[in-house]
Amino acid sequence: MSVAVAATTSACELPSFGAPDPKSEQGESIFSLWQGFFLAALGVGALVWGLLIYSIVRYRRRDDEVPRQGAYNIPMEVLYTALPIVAVAVLFGFSVATERNVTDIDPEPVAEIEVIGFQWSWQFRYPDEDITITGEPGEPPEMVIPVGRPTSLNLIAADVAHSFWVPDFLSKRDLIPGVDNEIDVTPTEEGTYTGRCAEFCGLDHWRMHYTVRVVSEQEYEDWIAEQQATQRGEDGDGQISGEGSSS
Repeated sequence: MSVAVAATTSACELPSFGAPDPKSEQGESIFSLWQGFFLAALGVGALVWGLLIYSIVRYRRRDDEVPRQGAYNIPMEVLYTALPIVAVAVLFGFSVATERNVTDIDPEPVAEIEVIGFQWSWQFRYPDEDITITGEPGEPPEMVIPVGRPTSLNLIAADVAHSFWVPDFLSKRDLIPGVDNEIDVTPTEEGTYTGRCAEFCGLDHWRMHYTVRVVSEQEYEDWIAEQQATQRGEDGDGQISGEGSSS
């Protein structure tokens, strides 16, 4: 029941329970699930401690009389078997619903970006705009996306497994050689957010970071025009081969 309450209550009306403030619509779904699970855990803990304290006080030894001995209490046994099953089923149901929200792909994203992870940096390709941003170890690249609109990210591993993770978005997805992975990101606030590789991929794994800059739609269009003007005539330069990494 605690999860149901959290799912139908605005996030601002509940504490965060240690989770960061989400900066994407997908992160908001995860954030609500986290709040619900935390409330459910508090409810279970309060119930267990309450029953424990009640038993200690109610059935403490008062004299030498032996209390009634009973081998079975069928109603009680049915109750404490059924309640955990119902609780787990409810938690599972909300988890599935949240997963569907997070993994749902918009058929008409505002932008499509190929996110290519390689040892040990990142490349962001905007195929429709003919723009490529390539980072180097120690020189992290920057992805620019518009606020309030879904952006489709096609995740490609050029060599070994990597993981695309922006902590402020509250979700991550692995880049696995030979596996197609695609996610949508719908930012809710403008700003610059740090991203990291969350899958150990070799000696310089710790250097695989990048930034995601969320801007208004007008700023995004201006940035696209600026990048196209800058990169015109550089077709094919700085490409990281993804052949064999994505089917």
